[in-house]
Amino acid sequence: MALSFKQIRYFVATAELGQISQAAVALAISQSAVTTAIKELEMTLGVDLFQRMPYGMELTDTGRRFLSHAYEIMAKMEEALSLATPQMEIRGTITVAATYTVLGYFLPYHLGRIRRLFPDLTVKIHEMSREAIEDGLLGRRYDMAVLLTSNLSNLEIASETLLSSTRRLWVCSRHPLLQAREVSFELFVDEPYIMLTVDEAAQTTQKYWPNAASRPNVLLRTSSVEAVRSMVADGQGVTLLSDMVYRPWSLDGKRIERINPSLPIPPMDVGLAWARDAEMTPIQIAFRDYFRQALQIQQGRI
Repeated sequence: MALSFKQIRYFVATAELGQISQAAVALAISQSAVTTAIKELEMTLGVDLFQRMPYGMELTDTGRRFLSHAYEIMAKMEEALSLATPQMEIRGTITVAATYTVLGYFLPYHLGRIRRLFPDLTVKIHEMSREAIEDGLLGRRYDMAVLLTSNLSNLEIASETLLSSTRRLWVCSRHPLLQAREVSFELFVDEPYIMLTVDEAAQTTQKYWPNAASRPNVLLRTSSVEAVRSMVADGQGVTLLSDMVYRPWSLDGKRIERINPSLPIPPMDVGLAWARDAEMTPIQIAFRDYFRQALQIQQGRI
């Protein structure tokens, strides 16, 4: 049986998320498709890549070694697919602003690929708040921005959403809510809440909390994602955050689980922004088109 790129993608998603059900949600496919792909991959390789545990899928030592190769395979495949689209010669400089979350959890990988695809292009990055980015785009201090488009407020700013990251409830691995058939806001409204404050996360949480009469029972407000991760994993509280910043383990090795609340929560949208009245240069067009194609490849649409 031949190894396929689809199997690699499904394996990586399961390895990163720790559960077949969560990998299936992220890939927008059935759980059975993920299970079958992983079984076929293990049969092809003749080794076990995962240990099936009560709380999910844990990589074996062989699985961890294979994961590094899988990342290389995916990166090479993405670069190979990018060659299918003729690239015009791009040289010069583009000044790009980015917010904290985007710079920490989304942009670095793409910056490396852009440098390899356009070796004569210099990308100058500035980490700024959303308000400062909007002001800088209108003042032409920045050519483009990569930020949470769901937070944009200025109608003079044009934007294009590249991906939507689902928000879920984060709890520790032993939390009683994991046994509930349906988790409404009422079930966790009194739980100690660990509030992330960067990138307007606190203001966003207040928007999708069900009503003004019930506000989160905030135990801590912090700009540190790792502090949120550690406190949730330790059972000190819960939080609502997006899949983009999720990691299944805290720094001290405790597991974090995710739950889909019964009340739908708006996703965290990530994308590009620029001044609406600005005419795009060839460099800006190439920058935008890179992200369009890269995200299509990652989401399996190419």
